[in-house]
Parts: sequence; C-alpha cells; structure tokens
Amino acid sequence: MPYATHDIRNVALAGHPGAGKTTLFEALLHAGGALTTAGSVERGTTVSDFDPMEKARGHSMDIAIASIDHAPVGDRSYHLNFIDTPGYPEFRGPALSALAAVETAAIVVDADTGVEHGTLRLMERARERGLCRAIIVNKIDHEHADCVRVMEQLHEAFGNAALPLNLPADGGTRVVDCFGSAEGDSDLGPVAGWHQRILDQVVEVDEGVMEHFLDGGEAGISPQELHDTFEKALREGHLVPVCFVSARSGVGVPELLQIAERLFPDPTEGNPPPLFKRNGHGDEPLPLHNGQADAQGHVIADVFKIVNDPFVGKLGVFRVYQGTVRRDTQLFVDDGRKSFKVGHLFKLRGKEHAEIDEAIPGDIAAVAKIDDLHFDAMLHDSHDEDAVRLLPTQFPRPMFGLAVQAASRGQEQKLSQALQKLTEEDPAFLVDHNVELNETVIRGLSDLHLRVMLDRLKDRFSVDVATRPPRIAYRETVSAKSEGHHRHKKQTGGAGQFGEVSLRIEPLPRGSGFEFVDEVKGGTIPGQFLPAVEKGVRQVLQGGAVSGHPLQDVRVIVYDGKHHAVDSKEIAFVTAGRKAFLDAIGKARPQVLEPIVDLEVGAPEAQLGDVTGSLASRRARITGTDSARGEIVVKAQVPMSELDGFAAELKSLTAGKGRYALDFSHYEPVPPPVQQKLVEAYKPRHEED
Repeated sequence: MPYATHDIRNVALAGHPGAGKTTLFEALLHAGGALTTAGSVERGTTVSDFDPMEKARGHSMDIAIASIDHAPVGDRSYHLNFIDTPGYPEFRGPALSALAAVETAAIVVDADTGVEHGTLRLMERARERGLCRAIIVNKIDHEHADCVRVMEQLHEAFGNAALPLNLPADGGTRVVDCFGSAEGDSDLGPVAGWHQRILDQVVEVDEGVMEHFLDGGEAGISPQELHDTFEKALREGHLVPVCFVSARSGVGVPELLQIAERLFPDPTEGNPPPLFKRNGHGDEPLPLHNGQADAQGHVIADVFKIVNDPFVGKLGVFRVYQGTVRRDTQLFVDDGRKSFKVGHLFKLRGKEHAEIDEAIPGDIAAVAKIDDLHFDAMLHDSHDEDAVRLLPTQFPRPMFGLAVQAASRGQEQKLSQALQKLTEEDPAFLVDHNVELNETVIRGLSDLHLRVMLDRLKDRFSVDVATRPPRIAYRETVSAKSEGHHRHKKQTGGAGQFGEVSLRIEPLPRGSGFEFVDEVKGGTIPGQFLPAVEKGVRQVLQGGAVSGHPLQDVRVIVYDGKHHAVDSKEIAFVTAGRKAFLDAIGKARPQVLEPIVDLEVGAPEAQLGDVTGSLASRRARITGTDSARGEIVVKAQVPMSELDGFAAELKSLTAGKGRYALDFSHYEPVPPPVQQKLVEAYKPRHEED
C-alpha cells in the first residue's frame, strides 16, 4: 500500500511495568488488520516479546517495532509505526532510544494503580525531547479500576493540559467520544462538560481561532483550523490528550487507532527533529530543506537501534529525516570516507523482516549486514552531511558493576565479541577493560540488568563467565590548592632521560571534570613536550592516586620546568608530569568520592517502619514518603556502596511485594573511616620507569 510522509504516524508506547503496553501493542495491530488474532503475554505468543527470555519472564526487555497499513472506511490510508518499549527501569536504555525515532510518546497508565513515578519520569523525558505526549489509561474494565481517581491524579501531575479525548462509560465496557461530540454521559460525568473543556484548551493557543470560537462557537471553527490548532497545542505541550482503553477486551482500541490516525502528528507536524551540524565555531541547528517532507533531498537518517540477528547479521534500525533510502542506495556512516550499498531494506514486525523497495522521509526501516553501523550512527548519501548529528539521548548512568572473565580458557576472544554485541544493542550497558589490572568490568542499571546480560551471554553466545562481586564506581578529587614538582633523571650509559616539571593544582566544582592549563614562560618546557606532561597527568587521572579510582574535578596548571638539549625525551616528561601531579595531590587534601543515588522504594504500608529502618542503617537520607491504595513509596538518597544485599532484604521484609528503582544523583566525599579503609586496601602501581 503506497503512502506519503503525511500518512505516517510514529508512536512509542511507554509506561510503568505492568501497565499493559505489550497487550495494547497486540490489540492495536489486531484492530489495524496486521494480525488476525492478538497474541498473549501469558502464552508467549505476542509479536513484541519474541525473545525466549522475554517469554520466560513474562515482560519486555527490549523494544519491538511493527507497522500497520490501515485504510478506514471513507478515509485515506495510513501507515503507523508502533514501538513497544520495556517498562522496567533496568531496560530504560532501549526504551529511551525509541523516543528519538517518534513524534508521539504515548504513556500507558494502569487504571488499577494510577499514576506512578515511572509515569512522571517518562513524561518528563518525552517533554525534554520535544515530543508530543498522550496518555492512555488501560484496564478500564478491571474490577478495581478507578478512572475518576486516575483523571484526578493526571490533573494533579500535569495540570489542565491533561484532558480526555474519550471517556469510559457503563463501567468501562465502552468509550464515548468527548472531543468530536458533546452528547451523552460517561463514568466521569456528562460528556458536554468535558467537550467544552478540551475545546477551550485547544483554541487558547491561537488568537485567531479563539476569536472565531468566541464569535461563532464551535460552528465558527473550520475542521482544518481545529486540526491545526490541536497539533499546535500538542507541540507546545499545552494539551496532553488522554484516551481510555481496555487492551485485553478491546474496548476503546479501535477508537484509539482512529485518534492516532486523525489527531496524532505526522512527521511534518511534530516538533522539528533536534538535528545540528558541527562546524569550526561549534554546533548550529540544522533546518531540513523544505521541512521533513523533502523526499528528493539528500538522505539524512539516524540509527536508533542495533540488533545482532543470528540469521541476517547486524541489523541497523533507522528513522529517515530527509531524502529517500532505496535498495542499491550508496550511504555513508557518520563522516566515513567509504560508502556502503543498501542491498536489502526491511520493515520490521517483531522478529520478522519484510523486504521493501524504499523508505521515505518520516518512515522507520532497517538495513542489514553493515559492520560499520552503530547506535546513533548518522546515515547520509552526500559528504555535505558528514558533520550532521542528532541531539544525543541522555541515558541513566550504569552504576552496578561486575568483574567478568571467561569460565574456561580459550573463550576470551569469544567473550569479548559477545560483550561488544551486547553493548551495541543496549546503550545503558557498558564494558570497561582496565589494562593495568587486566580486568573486564560490565556495568548496568541494576543487579537484574546484569543478570539478564549474563544469561544472554550464555543463551545467545554460548559463553560461560566467572564473576566477582560488584565494584563501586568510586572517584577521587582534591579539596585544596597545592603545588607539585618532580625531576626525572635517568642515565644508563648512552643517551639518558631528563625532564623536570613544576605545576599547581586546584579543585573544580563537582562534575566539572578536568582542565589542563599551560602557563609555561620562556620555553623552560619546550612546546613539543607539553602533550607528554599532560599524558602523564592523565595517567594519574585514570588510575587514581590514593585509592586506585579515577580522579576528577581538578585543574592542573603547568608553570615551569627544565629540559636538556640531548636527554629530554617524551617519556621523561610523561614520568615527570605524572610524579609532579602525584606530589601535588598528596598535599591537596585528597578525597575519595562515592556515588549517591536517588532511590525510590515501594512497599506495603505495614512495612514502612521496616523499610525506613533498613535504609537508615545504610546511611540513607529520607527525602519524602507518599502513600496510595495501601502502598507507601519512600524516596531517599543513599550511597551506592550501601545497597549490597538490599534487593534480598527488601524481598524478605515485604514478602516479595517490595520494589525499588534508582537513578544516579551525584558524587560526595565518603566518611573518613571508609576513605581510610579504601586507601589502605590500595596498592599503588606507580613504579619508577
């Protein structure tokens, strides 16, 4: 079915775990004619949860994409790209990457449990990305559903912007339109009142339309004016439409599909994509030629997902922003000099890949067997776009770590390749290799995240690994100004080594990183040796000075030194720079910093005292508590090092009903006894060269 850019709708389904996103995904595919029968999470037959681990665990762990070509009776045809995203915070990496590919983020809320912290967090992420946002209240026909309460929570969280397009009626067994109609009644009261409220909200964003509305009422606004004003309200966040459905029974699903087709923005109606072009003066925004609908312009596309498929190899899933990608098109990756030929072009439906001839602006497609592809790669067909990039997505920092090594000799290379593939697929999963310690450390968002990755190593790549307990990502810094000096002199019979460095150091505000300043006068250190001095300083930054952890938030100012016309060499100034820096650090009141995380714990109200007591014993600072429907939510800031064993303890305290989520907050100095223990456990490796 041929379609144009204005027929495309790109929608990501996101939300709290258990809200029913995957079931809704199936229901939408069924309502749009893409499936003859909707699959079931319980039976493991859904399009999106096709991975064996997802089927076994009963929830999504990665994004899934499927398209619908739908032609409603008496209307034009539409092409809808839906992305199902995982709800668990452990798998936020793939979920957030999907937001870079759509115009609309549809946040699914459970009518039983209402607005949860994950809902607020995802809505904020979508707002930061400039996306149009909608809320879908699911499970409206459940026994404990309370749509009135949910609507009150939405108003409390998002103000007057949150208004329904339809309403549940007859106990959630049907929905009634309240945007296009003012007739009837609902479970939330008369339709007419809601109809008036949403019209008032929409017309507020355009003075001309508001005048027409005030002069002639609803009849004074043309359908096109209403549509354009609706889209503007969405773009500006002045309207967050709410839709009610029951994905399992199908109530409201056809109506939701119609809303997506007729009211959600097409790629030319959403906010412009955050593209920019790098030049010698920094980054400048890149307006696309003729808007996003320029099918004849140079190709600009962004890879937002990598899949290592056992049958088709590396698969790069991309969103087209400009131009048309056709089979046999020659494309460049980033600023690469060598192009690749698009041999096969695919549309995805879960694990299935259907070949297509072209992908037009606004569409989502995939290309296979291109080794140079990576997450966030920019694809283009002209070197004019070498410097074009999409605003990168900010992912949560992976704070949980495990040291891993191959369980049997001879599998080291296989382990390395498997880990590389896993990092390609999940932007919130990192692998660090410490050359000095010859140690490989995997880092993720939680214990569960790491366990899943270890299971994937075994199930997908047949690699068994041995692990050691998580290591905490401590950092070092200095708290005072000081000076350091070192003269490196070595004579071995022939040409010797000589380099002398004097430097000052001073602390920087937390999170500033590192600054290297050259204040050498009179050529006492020749310019060609200053990079060697910086290299020596950076060796200390990487390996630490007092506890063996990376050093940050420090300015190093090199102001003097000496050299020898014959014996001065790069290696001499590397050593002198490193040891002068170590000398200064020892006099600058060095501190070990520990990561502090924002922790949110959910548990039955009866266990409030047990939970807060456990947190207090872990040096936590309680920042707030909320309660709703028999559950309490405790918010706290706690050192990452104190969370060892917390998951098991919470499970024991709450009989398995507790849950928690965390995000990195900041670094702060460890207590003196902890620093002393870390310093004593460190064995410096700064041997004489």
